[in-house]
Amino acid sequence: MILKGTQRGGGGQLAAHLLRTDENDHVELHELRGFLAQNLTGALKEAYAISRGTRCKQFLFSLSLSPPQSEAVPIKVFEKALADIENQLGLTGQPRAVVFHEKEGRRHAHCVWSRIDADTMRAINLPYFKLKLRDVSRQLYIDNDWNLPMGLMNSEEVNPLNFSLAEWQQAKRLKLNPKAIKDVFLDCWATSDGLKAFRNALEARGFYLAKGDRRGFVALDWRGEVYAVGRWCGKRSKEVQAKLGNPTDLPSVDMVKSRLVETNERTRLRLKSEAEEHFAQASQGIQAKRDKLLQKQRTERAELKTDQRSRWVAATKIRQARLPHGLKAVWFRLTGRYARIRQQNKAEADLMREKLLVEKQAVIEAHLRHRRQLLKEMQQVKRLYEQEMVAIADTFKFSPTLKPARADHKPELRQ
Repeated sequence: MILKGTQRGGGGQLAAHLLRTDENDHVELHELRGFLAQNLTGALKEAYAISRGTRCKQFLFSLSLSPPQSEAVPIKVFEKALADIENQLGLTGQPRAVVFHEKEGRRHAHCVWSRIDADTMRAINLPYFKLKLRDVSRQLYIDNDWNLPMGLMNSEEVNPLNFSLAEWQQAKRLKLNPKAIKDVFLDCWATSDGLKAFRNALEARGFYLAKGDRRGFVALDWRGEVYAVGRWCGKRSKEVQAKLGNPTDLPSVDMVKSRLVETNERTRLRLKSEAEEHFAQASQGIQAKRDKLLQKQRTERAELKTDQRSRWVAATKIRQARLPHGLKAVWFRLTGRYARIRQQNKAEADLMREKLLVEKQAVIEAHLRHRRQLLKEMQQVKRLYEQEMVAIADTFKFSPTLKPARADHKPELRQ
């Protein structure tokens, strides 16, 4: 179970985010503890009001709990995780709110604690909370027999292909996987011993070296998107210069762009547009199925909630009817029968509560399975779309109309 926590303020904004149904298939307020308010917004406002008696600005600790996608995780596991986290961070007994989200076949939880100790009116300090959360997360994987991610096995084994925000946004604009783009640069860099080999390797993959204004060496793909060589190869400027030399003899970005634009522009745009149109149509069909499924599931959950509430109320009335009143109650207390009846009532209530939780968990897991199946359909459509986009890129990448540039002069692209 991946745990990500942060200290923050802005309770109203956080409540609005956690309750958004347009970004989640299902949203459930599972627990409010230690608050007078009966809703999430009111509870976090209450936490803010208490924090006004201190100097603390980040009066909340917000945590997300994301179990493995393929695992069906009951509520008890989440609650055990929260108890372990509270014990490690020193938040035991603090007011908290727990919200469950379900999105794209995955179920995860959010927990928000008030950091303000109402007795001392001081904020609870959370030193090294990221390291502590990592240890709890590792133990949860071990205790539940889940496959442990490499990043939790050892800090040095984290995947080196971690993209910066700029790299991710650049790749996302082009609707291509950023890992595939970075793999191109890493492979070309690793198999080259100098400028000529590196340039030829990039050109064989559909990228063209150019002289950047401030970045030194840059590369352009067949659509004219510019990539900083150092950033995408994971190298410092000095390392790039030591291997490739000076970019003075390379063409400018504008020169390469103008030549690329003149090369089969109409065909390229037509193929790209057709692929996007097919993807959009398929996505709309799946989205319609998803909307219909969500409506059906929300209705089923509402009916289950009403049915369980009715059964609980009816059973509670039966249990309460067993307890005598007036003088009879006094006699029952003296003889011990009153305590035995209360004990029986409590046992029956606990058993029924457990039964209702099992019923609810079964419905949740069934709904998750249905949405995961729909997610598989969407992933298949997306894979086909990406394959089409790669095929289009490959068509232009190996086009005979492109003439690879040599190291001793500016590259020329001819029709």
